[in-house]
Amino acid sequence: MKVNIEIDCTPEEARQFMGLPDVDKANAVYVEQFTKAMKGVSNLDQLQDYARQMAPMGQMGLKLFQDFVQASSRTAGGKTDKADD
Repeated sequence: MKVNIEIDCTPEEARQFMGLPDVDKANAVYVEQFTKAMKGVSNLDQLQDYARQMAPMGQMGLKLFQDFVQASSRTAGGKTDKADD
């Protein structure tokens, strides 16, 4: 037997129902600080240094961020300072 349940709710309603904390204010501060720092970045090394300081998940988060930046620069036609793995 297979049962499908469809729930129509907003992400906020789902968060409240599941008892998860509201992190909107903390996320807004984090995004604001990161956005301010990004405005002064002139090269990939600066961006990686800043990401290392701000990475919420430590090395794993930094690696994901590095992969994202490198993929974005390749897509945009930019060049990275490091050789691709």
